[in-house]
Amino acid sequence: MTGRPLLLVEDTPSLQLVYESVLRSAGHEVQSADDAASGLAAFKLLQPPVVLLDLMLPDRDGLDLMREFLSIKPDTHVIVITANGSINKAVAAMRAGAHEFLVKPFDEQRFLNAIDNALAGSGPVAVSSRKAATPGEFIGESEPMRQVYAKIGSVARSMATVFITGESGTGKELCAQAVHDMSNRAQGPFVPLNCGAIPSELLESEVFGHVKGSFTGAISDKPGAAAAADGGTLFLDEICELDLNLQTKLLRFLQTSTIQPVGATRSRKVNVRIVCATNRDPLQEVRRGRFREDLYYRLHVVPIHMPPLRDRGTDVVTIAEAALARFAHEEGRRFRDLDPDVKTLFRALDWPGNVRQLLNVMRHVVVLNDGPTVTRAMLPIELHHELENAAGGKGSVPPPQVPLEGLVGRTLAEIERLVIEETIARHGGSVPKAARVLDVSPSTLYRKIESWKPRR
Repeated sequence: MTGRPLLLVEDTPSLQLVYESVLRSAGHEVQSADDAASGLAAFKLLQPPVVLLDLMLPDRDGLDLMREFLSIKPDTHVIVITANGSINKAVAAMRAGAHEFLVKPFDEQRFLNAIDNALAGSGPVAVSSRKAATPGEFIGESEPMRQVYAKIGSVARSMATVFITGESGTGKELCAQAVHDMSNRAQGPFVPLNCGAIPSELLESEVFGHVKGSFTGAISDKPGAAAAADGGTLFLDEICELDLNLQTKLLRFLQTSTIQPVGATRSRKVNVRIVCATNRDPLQEVRRGRFREDLYYRLHVVPIHMPPLRDRGTDVVTIAEAALARFAHEEGRRFRDLDPDVKTLFRALDWPGNVRQLLNVMRHVVVLNDGPTVTRAMLPIELHHELENAAGGKGSVPPPQVPLEGLVGRTLAEIERLVIEETIARHGGSVPKAARVLDVSPSTLYRKIESWKPRR
């Protein structure tokens, strides 16, 4: 199946025989080495497209050997193999350029899937695709975003788990979608699941599915997000909102690639690539005991941090102009450009809600005004307040507040809605941040917001 043999560097004779047998049965040619010295000699001779490398070798550190492989032939796809107790080392290997890692013990299908993905990404088309300037639907060419694009391009064709961090509204789902679209799984499904928007008692069913009659309300079988993403990518947004019990089940899923729907007696295998995201600091959540350390290291293999809009320089103007053109077309308005004063204001603002807030502002402007130029007077008054507060002047206008007199005579439900909406607005539209301030779960707020929508 390959023009050149794969190279296997494994010092345990029994495992070497097992790996060789599996590979040859699948049609691969393989050359083996049992230590770093013979592995390096074979590498220089064979120039293999893919290397299977055990990180624990008797004569040299496996990570150091991998770096030498990549210095000789940078387009080599290295799959590192490690034991459960050395996951930190595997994570370090991924950050140093490894294509994928496998944790012993792993099953035959996962082993072969990793090989197939590495081979699929080892041709000239894959190498050139990593140089794509702006993946997906991203807009902007600032240096922080160029770094994001480069990382997406380098990791997309790997099977490695991607962990996206960043403030609310920075484009974490766009990033996940771009990773999927540039991967070998692009023809498969991309299934997003917001872990914070689903009540904890229903989350296991949403992820792994359920069988009819397994609990009250289970009137039919449901496949779940993991099964729906078979052959594609499962995007777990707000991953830090998972309760500890479900974190344990997710870890088992990552280790075995098997799912067992709620109420089912048998499990089944799926082939899913995991991409997750959070607007929290995941390591801080581990230290506070709210996120399992072993799950953190299993997920936090290739981190991608989405920069806040305030750190993206002139990208804010580029995004605003693109949004203006799109919204003006949708709403039948004559807008063509931004006034220079508006551009200056946009660059000076802190944008706590990031790109989501900017898009909201541009939609507001287009719906309530007409062109051809967006002027400062058309902007929501809240933006002027934010600028004055950022300047730290004594004349700063405080954020809008609901006076007590305005609450008297309202129902408790109306007051609750006012408080929730005001808290969300003060935190840049971030429901998870508002939930922490109000000391409730994000799923509670999402349910309330959904209940306020008009019924058709």
